[in-house]
Amino acid sequence: MTTSEQRSLRIAYSPCPNDTFVFDALAHGRVPGAPALDVTFADIDVTNGMAERGESDVLKVSYAVLPYVLGEYTLLPCGGALGRGCGPLVLTREAGTDLRGRTVAVPSEKSTAYLLFRLWAADTVPGGVGEIVVMPFHEIMPAVRDGKVDAGLVIHEARFTYQNYGLHKLADMGEHWEQTTGLPIPLGAIIAKRSLGAGVLGRLADAIRASVQAAWDDPAVSRPYVMEHAQEMDPAVADQHIGLYVNEFTAGLGEDGYAAVRGLLTRAAAEGLVPPLEPGALAFPR
Repeated sequence: MTTSEQRSLRIAYSPCPNDTFVFDALAHGRVPGAPALDVTFADIDVTNGMAERGESDVLKVSYAVLPYVLGEYTLLPCGGALGRGCGPLVLTREAGTDLRGRTVAVPSEKSTAYLLFRLWAADTVPGGVGEIVVMPFHEIMPAVRDGKVDAGLVIHEARFTYQNYGLHKLADMGEHWEQTTGLPIPLGAIIAKRSLGAGVLGRLADAIRASVQAAWDDPAVSRPYVMEHAQEMDPAVADQHIGLYVNEFTAGLGEDGYAAVRGLLTRAAAEGLVPPLEPGALAFPR
């Protein structure tokens, strides 16, 4: 037995309901034969940085960071988040604003949301947008409302609250992606260090699939873990979150999942947004 098989695997994922739902059985030792986990909770912008520094064995990261870390990490074929009807929005103060040369606030430049936005702009904004300003997510909608920036890129719950700021939806990045590709939106990936070896990586992937299935089979068992970390989220909202982001692609990426990831990163590389993928970079070690 190798050292990596004997010790706990250091893993970092978010406290969001979809992640705690997926990993509940595995994190609590209810998957027979699975590697033990040493869990750290961190938001995705933090785990993206951890991946770039090689700071953990297993991580939940944005698909947008994959091209920067695939030398040290491999993409696991399960456990992540791809979805439909859940894309980021571009918001403006005035309906129908022309974004040519305009200032746009974004929460990160290493996120799927940002890549989708730049691909949308390349298709629909002749001459391109102007300055990109990175600011904390919670500051974006007030900044657009107050005229500090011309537009803002928002995600998640802002889809349902932007009207409270008097803002208008200029475009839905997810709709554009799905209409032009027919594929789901690649959001969060599970990656693990290649140095763990094919044996441990295979056991880990099998264990994650089993953990997902256990959560689906009896959702009530995972409820305490989900709600403990859901930051005072209403249980009904937590269930909606899980229903949106834990789906067939969580159990296994499959052909459409891998096509979505390759499509996003290939198109983004063609626009100069990320480094190009090496041939076979997404293949899982066997």
